[in-house]
Amino acid sequence: MPFGLYLLGLAVFAQGTSEFMLSGLVPDIARDLRVSVPAAGALTSAFAVGMVVGAPLMAAMSRRWSRRAALLGFLGTFLAVHVVGALTSSFGVLVATRVVGALANAGFLAVAVVTAVGMVEANAKGRATSVLLGGVTVACVAGVPGGALLGQVWGWRSAFWAVVVLSVPALFAIVRSVPGGGADAARVSVRGEVRALGSPRLQVALLLGALVNGATFCTFTYLAPVAISVSGLGASWVPAVLALFGLGSFVGVTVAGRIADARPVPVLVIGGVALLAGWVVFALSAGNPVAVIVLAFVQGTLSFGVGSTLITQALYAAADAPTLAGGFATAAFNVGAAVGPWVGGVVIGAGLGYRAPLWVSAGLVGVALVLGAASRLSRTARTDRAARTASSSA
Repeated sequence: MPFGLYLLGLAVFAQGTSEFMLSGLVPDIARDLRVSVPAAGALTSAFAVGMVVGAPLMAAMSRRWSRRAALLGFLGTFLAVHVVGALTSSFGVLVATRVVGALANAGFLAVAVVTAVGMVEANAKGRATSVLLGGVTVACVAGVPGGALLGQVWGWRSAFWAVVVLSVPALFAIVRSVPGGGADAARVSVRGEVRALGSPRLQVALLLGALVNGATFCTFTYLAPVAISVSGLGASWVPAVLALFGLGSFVGVTVAGRIADARPVPVLVIGGVALLAGWVVFALSAGNPVAVIVLAFVQGTLSFGVGSTLITQALYAAADAPTLAGGFATAAFNVGAAVGPWVGGVVIGAGLGYRAPLWVSAGLVGVALVLGAASRLSRTARTDRAARTASSSA
């Protein structure tokens, strides 16, 4: 893999730390800004909504910029809004900074995905995607629990300042690793790319990716309250539980990245069934501290292994949309990241307890498996009909 690809991963790490670090800061933010825990949890959804809206929009806007200029502009904006977020005492302003930061993050990731797959051979998109998403998973391993630890020692604002510090070297890395080049607008028309996005294979991959990611972040957003209030581990265990989930996600992305290009169906079928079973077991055993520790790692592995494979399949299906493919893959990933925590907050607010998001995660993966199986059967039936038609014509 090209060295520049790993430097893009550094920038993704800085932004991933911001996107996910609230999982360990939700109780502190709620207490400091005098809002409910579900309201503070909605900050994750606000960021994800910005990612959903911003990914295709920013990808389209940046078609006339060089990739380096686009990446620098998006990352610079991201850095600036985190300074504002670290200083504000208004929950409304904090929500606004999350949305603007998400728009910048969405634009960056959409361009970075396209840049990454353009650095490798056409049959290595899975490995390139896994390296880039490795920045996200390292954020879960180190950045998120690190943010939780900073929040416990110096307050939640210190985690925002840490993101600012991380973003500065990423800016210099982009200057050194990504060539200036020309704009992408002349390569393929927007209309041509939009037509390519109508592929049924692509739409199924995006839908399944949104469902699986919704399951992941429904639980991940409320993993701290689950560990504290359900399992009784205590606040000091929260960084460790989050780190285990992140370590599992790194393992999942790495392993899936090595086999997703050649054997995506076994990864999705076997991994999807195991993921569903894992969420059910997690929900049933959340009161057991040992089970929570073990399943945080296992579910992190399965969630990101299956999720990253679905992103790779979306990129293969959108080969004729080189600019917008990354934007729509990013949007689908974050539809789940928006809906999952929101649904989790709804069930908690309804008085069903902190165990309820685990059941929601199981339900979302179950729906994904049913839809995936239905799509597979439908595609097989169409292929068989076409074969019979061709045989009778001959």
